[in-house]
Amino acid sequence: MANVAFIGLGNMGGPMAANLLKAGHSVTVFDLVPEAVQQLVDQGATSAENAAAAVEGVDFVISMLPAGRHVEGLYLGESGLLNVLNSSAVIIDSSTIDAATARKVHAAAAEKGIAMVDAPVSGGVAAAAAGTLSFMCGGSDEAFASVKPLLDGMGKNIFHAGDSGAGQVAKVCNNMLLSILMVGTSEALRLGADNGLDPARLSEIMLASSGRNWTLEVYNPYPGVMENAPASNDYKPGFMNDLMLKDLGLAMETAVHSGSATPLGAMARSLYASHVSKGNGKLDFSSILQSLGGND
Repeated sequence: MANVAFIGLGNMGGPMAANLLKAGHSVTVFDLVPEAVQQLVDQGATSAENAAAAVEGVDFVISMLPAGRHVEGLYLGESGLLNVLNSSAVIIDSSTIDAATARKVHAAAAEKGIAMVDAPVSGGVAAAAAGTLSFMCGGSDEAFASVKPLLDGMGKNIFHAGDSGAGQVAKVCNNMLLSILMVGTSEALRLGADNGLDPARLSEIMLASSGRNWTLEVYNPYPGVMENAPASNDYKPGFMNDLMLKDLGLAMETAVHSGSATPLGAMARSLYASHVSKGNGKLDFSSILQSLGGND
């Protein structure tokens, strides 16, 4: 069992840290929200006054933060964790951030002899709680091999995407495709409903046909079709539109840097930007169906 510092205990980080405790690891936690820390302490974690104190003597540091600037601020600079971490520790950053920042932190860590893996996740809050997340990892073969046993306690599918930053690139590619699938599925269900079809029956038909996809299988965007989907709970909880818009922005930045054509990704980003601008940022991303109007 390992000594782990977990920094960032939000909707995703909290359940992930809890699963490490269930797996028998010793976990020290830090977050700016005291209530989030207390929830983990109640489950057996140790709290720390600050991030630097949390990483003292640990084998692994896991961070789950909102954006690249937060990750850079945590690890780099005079007060960054790279100045206090033991060289034997391994960094796992599970934040979803731009690949350039991930590579910058990787390089700074390497200069101090510290291994790092960028390991963003897919699966949402439910998978985080169930320990069935997918991890997309970027880093050396040695670093990936060292973190995989730990990630196995939080996820079901652990992938090594490539070298530093590769995990972040894989994540934005995945979420760009997910957004396109959600918009397309919503359009199809709305079209069917507007023409008198039962959305549940249409979903059944498409699931058995060439239109089958993940959103139809486990995350149907039409209210009442799938009992446990956010759409059947007023589009709460789930993966917020704000976060999908953030990820689509990262995808578009990545596309600009590589000169890649992503016309459907750009259109999806525009649709989500419009949806968020109307006050829907905190709703689940499947609520994009609401932006399509309808006759029902």
